[in-house]
Amino acid sequence: MNNLFPIFLKLENLHTLIVGGGYVGLEKITAVLDNSPLARVTLVSPEIRGEITEIASTNSRINLIVRKFEEEDLLEKDLVIVATNDKQENKRISETARARHMLTNVADTPDICDFYLSSVVRKGNLKVAISTNGMSPTFAKRLKEVLGEALPDNLETAMEQLKAVRDMLKGDFASKVDELNRITSVLTEKKKDAS
Repeated sequence: MNNLFPIFLKLENLHTLIVGGGYVGLEKITAVLDNSPLARVTLVSPEIRGEITEIASTNSRINLIVRKFEEEDLLEKDLVIVATNDKQENKRISETARARHMLTNVADTPDICDFYLSSVVRKGNLKVAISTNGMSPTFAKRLKEVLGEALPDNLETAMEQLKAVRDMLKGDFASKVDELNRITSVLTEKKKDAS
């Protein structure tokens, strides 16, 4: 059973540390910036791929440190993503971060992660995150493709209209929720047979 608590973070208000500058490090920094373009990121690695250096050259919120991880790298960071190609080093970094009560993700090692990076379907302001509880990122990626094709492109207009309705509603929170539920109930009604 998937007991993960889904959450969306405002990474522009946090400082993320990524340890590892290879292919997986590139994948992680790309995922962070695709979802939170204003995220503040420090990436530490003795070797850093050219693609990461290129990304950092156009983004002042990214700090690259070319050396091995040191415990001081955790200072003033809120979130840690570990992506080196050394399993023992990944585990050591994770344990060090957890001792400081920092949330940590270790690439391809779900049993020592505090959180997972999900596959995300985006349609304007709508984001749908997909989790397989760390079991199969490939399945999540395929489901993302299916949902991306299935969801209509005009969802942004519908969301803008619902926001306008919500802003106009009077009454307490419960009555506003009831009215919005009534208005949006057509989205989940089964179509009746035309027989």
